[in-house]
Amino acid sequence: MRQIASRVDTGSAQYAANRDAYLGLVATLRERQQWAIDGGDGRARSIERHLARGKVMVRDRIDMVIDEGTPFLELSTLSGWGQYGNSAPGAGIVTGIGLVHGTPYVFIANDATVKGGSLLPVSIKKHVRAQQIAEENGLGVIYLVDSGGAFLPLQDDIFPDKDHFGGSFYRQARLSAMGLPQLSVVLGGCTAGGAYVPAMSDEVIMVEGIGRIFLGGPPIVKAALGEIVEPDELGGAELHTLISGVSDYLADTEAEAYGRLREICETTAQRRIDDRQGWLDWAEPEPPAHGAEELYGIVSADDRIPFDATEVIARLVDGSRFSAFKPEWGTSIVCGFARIWGHRVGVIANNGIIFSESALKATHFIELCEQRRVPLLFLQNTSGYMVGRDSEIAGIAKHGAKMVAAVANATVPKYTVLIGGSYGAGNYGMCGRGFNPRFLFAWPNSRIATMSAATAQTVLVDIRLAGLKADETTPDQVEALRAEVAEQYETQSDPYYATSRLWDDGLIDPVHTRDVLGLCLALAARQDEPAPGPGLVYRM
Repeated sequence: MRQIASRVDTGSAQYAANRDAYLGLVATLRERQQWAIDGGDGRARSIERHLARGKVMVRDRIDMVIDEGTPFLELSTLSGWGQYGNSAPGAGIVTGIGLVHGTPYVFIANDATVKGGSLLPVSIKKHVRAQQIAEENGLGVIYLVDSGGAFLPLQDDIFPDKDHFGGSFYRQARLSAMGLPQLSVVLGGCTAGGAYVPAMSDEVIMVEGIGRIFLGGPPIVKAALGEIVEPDELGGAELHTLISGVSDYLADTEAEAYGRLREICETTAQRRIDDRQGWLDWAEPEPPAHGAEELYGIVSADDRIPFDATEVIARLVDGSRFSAFKPEWGTSIVCGFARIWGHRVGVIANNGIIFSESALKATHFIELCEQRRVPLLFLQNTSGYMVGRDSEIAGIAKHGAKMVAAVANATVPKYTVLIGGSYGAGNYGMCGRGFNPRFLFAWPNSRIATMSAATAQTVLVDIRLAGLKADETTPDQVEALRAEVAEQYETQSDPYYATSRLWDDGLIDPVHTRDVLGLCLALAARQDEPAPGPGLVYRM
């Protein structure tokens, strides 16, 4: 593979302007992530009560379980941002991937300092997404349970549908049946539906004095039966470990519980992070020849101005080496082979709008990667597929559909990073959320929408004006319509709007992209090879 010769002028005024603008985006990202970690607004009293009970904060709990000195890949840190009056940082639940005795596990940990650990609609979505990641990547799940159950004022958005609370229990049962350990430590309340998280686990540890499990808590028992009963008498750790058998182990402290949990993890016989199965090509990794920090100056400060995807690739892949596929044809999409942390990948990256030739090129390359069992990495930055009479005559709809179909049917691991715009059907063809990439991360400059705010202004204003009488429409009314549409699209395409709703698995600093992808690829390398698709490379 050839090393990419960067053409970025790090001494130019444009580079400096881009860098300054992007550092501002990164500063905002870090500030908001820290806000979520520290507790958000108005939670000081809740945190104080939590600590006064001798309980440990949720991220400290995870740190006490995972191997010392190893990273924890937290997912969707800013889920819930801007929703519920911004009163639910992280949606009241922490999810992510960490190592226990060198073996990766998914963690699902309630944050009892957020609404008492009650589960909001977005909390359930985050919980279910973490279980989906566990299934796709062959990972056991560790539940650190400290929850008041469903947030009852929003019960209709939590309880009955297939991806609601019941869906999480369905997935938990399925994961256990697949041989993926389901382990729970009960560190607080497990009420009503929340009681099924430990009850459906393979093994359960309860902490004396703080852990409780009951299908119906004291208020429900009083209302239903007229009985007045103390919480520990109804569902305390001793009762469930010594009498009911709901719990398997009793721990005096959280620290003791996590020590026991690590002992259990030693017996699960799951594959370690470095236990590569040999079906994915791997070589000794090497750092890129170009520094990742230069990404800040490469991404255009004005999102209407494109930037060269090849320059991004050069700062993500091993040795900055890249074997381009059909480099002189369909140039608005860059395709080629590279390595990330030693793992071979097929990279598909946008250089603007997708034309018919670009779509056919990408389709051909996706099928090559599928046949050769090479994971796919999509770097999205596109306004979508080309429109206009000439494009329609050239068959852009059918060529775009071929690309979409190839993405949908690829069985090799797929990963997506939004490095810029993700508009219209381009989101689909470049493996957006609806096409089930194993992981999808976004940079803080990214945008997701059916179209840009500028385009939407023209389209929607024209549509609305067509329904009005021209002689009754004033210039002020037209401007008001334009402002309304612009505000809607600017708000709804904002990366924080997207990450709040789990349209991605988290916003990440561009300089961390290579390391995040390296972990994701390592998870796939330890799995058995998935069944291949049809295998035909069809030259269209």
